[in-house]
Amino acid sequence: MRLIKTLFLPILITLCLSAAVTASADDGSFLLKPDAREKVCLTCHTDMADKMKQAYVHSALKQRGDCTVCHNPHTSSHGKLLAASVGKLCFTCHPDRIPANAKSTHEPVNKGQCIKCHDPHASNNPFHLLKAGNDVCYECHKNKKEAFAKVKFKHWPVDKGCTNCHEPHGSAVSDFLLKEPIPNLCLGCHKLDNPEIAKQHDFYPMQNAKCTLCHNPHGSNQAGILYDNVHPPMAARMCDQCHEGKNSPTPFKLKKAGYKLCEQCHAEKVKNILGKTRVHWPLLSGKGCITCHSPHASQQKYLLKAPMKVVCGQCHSDTIARQDRSKTKHKPVMEGKCTACHDPHSSNYVFLINQPVVANMPSNTIMDWPTLVVNLCGTCHNYQQHSTHPVGTKVVDLRNKNTRVMCLSCHRVHGTDYKYMLHFWPITTMCVQCHKEFKR
Repeated sequence: MRLIKTLFLPILITLCLSAAVTASADDGSFLLKPDAREKVCLTCHTDMADKMKQAYVHSALKQRGDCTVCHNPHTSSHGKLLAASVGKLCFTCHPDRIPANAKSTHEPVNKGQCIKCHDPHASNNPFHLLKAGNDVCYECHKNKKEAFAKVKFKHWPVDKGCTNCHEPHGSAVSDFLLKEPIPNLCLGCHKLDNPEIAKQHDFYPMQNAKCTLCHNPHGSNQAGILYDNVHPPMAARMCDQCHEGKNSPTPFKLKKAGYKLCEQCHAEKVKNILGKTRVHWPLLSGKGCITCHSPHASQQKYLLKAPMKVVCGQCHSDTIARQDRSKTKHKPVMEGKCTACHDPHSSNYVFLINQPVVANMPSNTIMDWPTLVVNLCGTCHNYQQHSTHPVGTKVVDLRNKNTRVMCLSCHRVHGTDYKYMLHFWPITTMCVQCHKEFKR
């Protein structure tokens, strides 16, 4: 019996105290004085009184006047004494901002950075936005603002507001936060039964076409907001040069497959490409040239489908990833200029390496590998300015007598974690790979 009292007496006392505390809280003894809930915070935060006079006030303040809906009045693990992280706090009341199974979501929303766009207390802009209209979008998308300001032909919905086409939080139906998939979004304004639109498209059936393959949805310097670089047959509306006729059962079917289609106009180019010993495999695939190039129009030079680094990175993602995480980066790769070293179509050398132009050497001369590498690197770097180390065909690599010393013997061209893109660091560690007699 004594043992039972010893075990249960503390528990009994705790339960009684808890009941007393609960009763005390329920009878209002720990609540603020009447009308104090709205006023006590404003005693110190005097600026909030003016803030709440703005046109759009957060309902938690306007309807309830209760700061403790979002803030803990005593202590918190979050800045501004917030009761939870910003994103978690906002989603408590706004759980449906991102649609279920969204196809695309706005990055700030994903990261719970609601206050990048919204003022959590009040604003003179609808939806408590920090800035009006497109200005709130341009805070992050400065490049879009600059590009839109420069173009000759502006797409009017962009000028009126980004949310004409884009959902600001997430889209359940399309990429790029679009409100509708393309072409449905475009057909909301541009009716295909309009005679002028039909004529501009050479009367081809465009109801299922992807408009953004040819048109820049924000604006461009080309009439019809075509991308700035237009394929000549496209500009001349010679669609049937590549596609079957508009009255065909399959009007968009290509007349020939792969590079054979492009060869009709670019015969000399194709001949030179196929005349080399190594051909870039996409060119020989079923898609041919349009693996990398847009057949209609593009924002990029040479009608590339995207910036060069993006196009090359679709297949060579490991190389791009290595470059991105390397501490020392090779400038051409960093700038997306892969063709500074590689030929995108074909080459007589491994890795589709470019053959540099050398004075007094015929262009069809096949260089040995060490000479090629040294000459190619030498188009940007004069190695003799930082090293007198012998390189070239006659200099045997002491690590492997079947190879020769060249730039790649010490440097990795796509970047490393070491200075100067060296394979090892410090420099002495690099040197003793060959000069073992100096190893300590």
